[in-house]
Amino acid sequence: MIPSPGFSSEPTWRPRPEAHDDDAPRHVGGGPRLLKTQECVRPAGRGRGRGRGGRAPPRRGSPVGCQGPTGHRAASVGALPRGLRCCPSRRHLCTPQEVGLFADSYSEKSRFCFCGHVLSITQNFGARLGVAARVWDAALSLCNYFESQNVDFRGKKVIELGAGTGIVGILAALQGGDVTITDLPLALEQIQGNVQANVPAGGRAQVRALSWGIDQHVFPGDYDLVLGADIVYLEPTFPLLLGTLQHLCGPHGTIYLASKMREEHGTESFFQHLLPQHFQLELAQRDEDENVNIYRARHREPRPA
Repeated sequence: MIPSPGFSSEPTWRPRPEAHDDDAPRHVGGGPRLLKTQECVRPAGRGRGRGRGGRAPPRRGSPVGCQGPTGHRAASVGALPRGLRCCPSRRHLCTPQEVGLFADSYSEKSRFCFCGHVLSITQNFGARLGVAARVWDAALSLCNYFESQNVDFRGKKVIELGAGTGIVGILAALQGGDVTITDLPLALEQIQGNVQANVPAGGRAQVRALSWGIDQHVFPGDYDLVLGADIVYLEPTFPLLLGTLQHLCGPHGTIYLASKMREEHGTESFFQHLLPQHFQLELAQRDEDENVNIYRARHREPRPA
């Protein structure tokens, strides 16, 4: 999930603040359903490599073999192919797609269970995608919130910003939304692969490039729902993001932003001072354990003459 590069010449793949293994959540979101432990599958005899970004793959996911509130049960791991073994300490099913786990880049496939859907998400770790590769805690919290609050996407015009893997937008599409999933061009191949793996033919999910503050006016300004997960962490992008939100959100639209609250990087300031200047803002959910907030915002009502 990458902000627009228009503000700076720095590489967009630099590590996200506090992006360490201790970011791995113990549960997802503040809803009533705690997600159970999953397993990681990897070639026997090999360790876990780290990409150039200096980060191990995420340890978090929703359950394989989970029983969700709708009664849908995800597929269990079952018998493992020769050369693979289970790692009970890990919390998702990860299937490395390359043998060279110590290379600069590698892929993992994880499965997540939300709203009765089992989502198969590929994460392509390495210097090229950097922070866009990972399924972040805030994205899982937002998906869990949509499930626990039974947010209605049916017939809604939806756009996701800084999608990274696309997991949030994919869930919205599976729930009946007409969804546009956006990020910078370098992340689109990963998103498109995940859309093709999860959204059936005829599903309404398109993938497009969007750079905040640069080309948001190419998109219509009448979205019913604008979504973003862990996209508020670089202060120079805040005005660009704000302008993009102002344009995209329709007059009666709603914005959902989930964010890890990193005070030293201005995240709290964005939500407490900048965003409320232009939107009616409320805290929809707070996860103390993961330090993740979910905010709901709407355009301010015009003042009476």
